[in-house]
Amino acid sequence: MKNFFLATAVFAMLVSCTDQESATKDEQNSIAGKRGCASHEVLEEQLKANPALAVKMNEIESFTERAIREGRLVNGKIEIPVVVNVLYKTAAQNISLAQIQSQIDVLNKDFNGANTDFNQVPALFSGVKANIGISFVLQGVVRKSTNTTSWSTNDAMKKSPKGIPPTTPSTVLNLWCCNMGGGILGYAQFPGGSSATDGVVIDDNAFGTTGTAAYPFNLGRTATHEVGHWMNLRHIWGDATCGNDMVADTPLHNTANYGAPAYPHYSTCSGTPVEMTMDYMDYTDDRAMYMFSEGQKSRMLAVFAAGGPRNSFAQP
Repeated sequence: MKNFFLATAVFAMLVSCTDQESATKDEQNSIAGKRGCASHEVLEEQLKANPALAVKMNEIESFTERAIREGRLVNGKIEIPVVVNVLYKTAAQNISLAQIQSQIDVLNKDFNGANTDFNQVPALFSGVKANIGISFVLQGVVRKSTNTTSWSTNDAMKKSPKGIPPTTPSTVLNLWCCNMGGGILGYAQFPGGSSATDGVVIDDNAFGTTGTAAYPFNLGRTATHEVGHWMNLRHIWGDATCGNDMVADTPLHNTANYGAPAYPHYSTCSGTPVEMTMDYMDYTDDRAMYMFSEGQKSRMLAVFAAGGPRNSFAQP
């Protein structure tokens, strides 16, 4: 069982980021056809810019642990309205409604154990594979033509005059679809950040299952991964060697896994456990990730509980 080191987990993120002029490790990996998620790096930058955010996130961690322990989680099904903000320079980047709907469909399947590959979860993990029980409804699409060739992780796509500000972020999940630079597939804002930048950014080549979506990120799982971050999930390896993702039922991972690892893939961490490489919060290709765990479910639902940072989404 993993221990929850709340203050340590948050304040450990106050480390120096790499020079913005050079590609991060994740960016270099994604350029080489490997998944690149910038959520952790964006969080580090936010923590550097606003030290008070670390205190707020530590309070969220304390609340999450207490909500899980006491069972004060949301009852019934949570339905999350979604607005997709499309920023395009080329006609192809102005993705179709069909492509947008394909992404909403993937989210609904992945968060409800209705994905066709859910039955591929190995017997070792079958007892903890989870149906999260959250649904997503497309509420609207906002489109904007832009002269920007590619976007970075500085949230410019979420702000005027170049970008599209979020629609009522306290009750609507905003997704931005745009051409990300540096090989980044997407990034999310964790609970506790500013409402003015809240939501998830996805590269148009990793959005949905049709149109501009390109192999090996053409099954909509980038959004599943990033929405997991938006609901307070960390990377399964805890962004450190044999790190802590604050979930008890996910095995210790050495680091991120890429591609489609053969099962079983053993960790060299304490106890040499079999790694849960098919978990959505790893870095494997879309075809190789197809489950959340029960512990991750409890952690996600905690943000919607009374007093939680996303409780406004659970209100009637």
